[in-house]
Amino acid sequence: MPTLNWLNREQAFTTAPQVPYRLLEPVSRHGEGPGLHDNVLIQGDNLEALKALLPFYRGQVKCIFIDPPYNTKSAFEHYDDNLEHSQWLSMMLPRLQLLRDLLREDGSIWVTIDDNEGHYLKVLMDEVFGRRNFVANVFWEKKFSPQNDAYQISINHDHVLVYAKRSENWRPNLLPRSEKQTKNFKNPDNDPRGPWLSADYTCAKTKDERPNLYYAIQNPFTGQDVWPSTTRVWAFERTSTQLNLEQGLLYWGANGNNERPRLKKFPDTVQQGMVPTTFWRNDEVGNNQDAKKETLTFNAVVPFATPKPERLIERVLTLASNPGDLVLDSFLGSGTTAAVAHKMGRRWIGIEMGEHAATHCLPRLQKVIAGEQGGISTAVGWQGGGGFGFFRLGAPIFGADGSIHPEVRFATLAAFVWQQETGTAFSPQHGQPSTPYLGTYAVFDNPPPPTDPAAPPAAPVLRSRTAYYLLFNGILGDKRPASGNVLTLAVLDELLALHARTAYPQAPLVVYGEACRLGDARLAQARITFKHIPYDVKAK
Repeated sequence: MPTLNWLNREQAFTTAPQVPYRLLEPVSRHGEGPGLHDNVLIQGDNLEALKALLPFYRGQVKCIFIDPPYNTKSAFEHYDDNLEHSQWLSMMLPRLQLLRDLLREDGSIWVTIDDNEGHYLKVLMDEVFGRRNFVANVFWEKKFSPQNDAYQISINHDHVLVYAKRSENWRPNLLPRSEKQTKNFKNPDNDPRGPWLSADYTCAKTKDERPNLYYAIQNPFTGQDVWPSTTRVWAFERTSTQLNLEQGLLYWGANGNNERPRLKKFPDTVQQGMVPTTFWRNDEVGNNQDAKKETLTFNAVVPFATPKPERLIERVLTLASNPGDLVLDSFLGSGTTAAVAHKMGRRWIGIEMGEHAATHCLPRLQKVIAGEQGGISTAVGWQGGGGFGFFRLGAPIFGADGSIHPEVRFATLAAFVWQQETGTAFSPQHGQPSTPYLGTYAVFDNPPPPTDPAAPPAAPVLRSRTAYYLLFNGILGDKRPASGNVLTLAVLDELLALHARTAYPQAPLVVYGEACRLGDARLAQARITFKHIPYDVKAK
């Protein structure tokens, strides 16, 4: 596969692993009820913020939308969009790598860009996400009229590059029928079943290709036999046509004077939505002027320079997520993605580096939970509610010498231990809250494909199960140094009693602690592998 080559390319591929994990420090909570603990606004460098999210959200995000700097050689009020080309590529690569790790197996990422870097970004994303996982290049009509002062050609569109985590696992939702499409349902013959659409009753095959579909249908008004044509056949076999006739689904015109019948299709028999296309008109999803008007409702003094309209994000989230799914935007800008996700009942994470995280995103989202009526609010019936937490990046969790920051609590270190051991995000539901038990992880092997192509694939084969325990932060109630965090005989007895009550008591144990007072023979007898904090905690 062709790849891009640029100055410092090799260094860019090692950037993400070298980024330190940082604490997320809570600043404030806003609203109440649903979302208060699910929705997260983070102020800080998005590379470090994405790394901080990995232990908790790896493989959990259903839809990522980002609107990164376009590298247009301009300096805007809220960020510098004037990086040298190789710097821009080196900036994007590690962020895309971390975003890929956060995506669910059935998730997708949508990236807006223009022609300054769009084609380079496509090749870069082919390398990060896999060319086979490219879905589409959507064209968004961001302007509705020509730019008369354009030097050469007026650019009226942006790209939206769409990739799936795994293309075989991803399918978009259908778009709801527009009002115009709904009006296409009519009832010219006063059918008691209500309005309907009509469809062609022939298909583009010849009678030589499909002789079973070439036959005569009697026009009930004239009694004459009607044939498809010399170059086409009917779309249905005789038995289906007879059933359609009996159900009154063939329409011959107001007076039976159509040359050929058409098929009636009632709303409940028509696909309940539209397949998306790659051209998004501004009258459907908004344009730049719409976006700027929307930003004035929450900051008219210093409006954000390059926002996206809410209807554009609504289109993305409609196609790529469902209520309750987790949505992420790591270039949050003015907060549009978080605002739209909140109104549409999605959980969300928004990351913004600059001060406008506090001056633009925060007040905008506060107005959203208060019930503001801009953007898509009327269309989705938004009346306010929910909540979110505002966080800033804190100190590195691990010091240069491997030490653990004193502010790290049990749940945070548990997430790093679990991620290190399993490569997945940690949830307290894996184990038992307020105990050292983090959970039991199963490893499966995929069986070889069946020799018979028609045979169903075999189920994965269980290779092993391992239970993980963490002695840290006085989880056993004894906060004295070298006590509750040390694996002693007394602690061992408590762990084994706890392990016996888990769903898989036969699984071997991996125990993390600050020290171990047991010999190798006793550990082997208890089927325990002991790992030392902090030296065995890498969290990579």
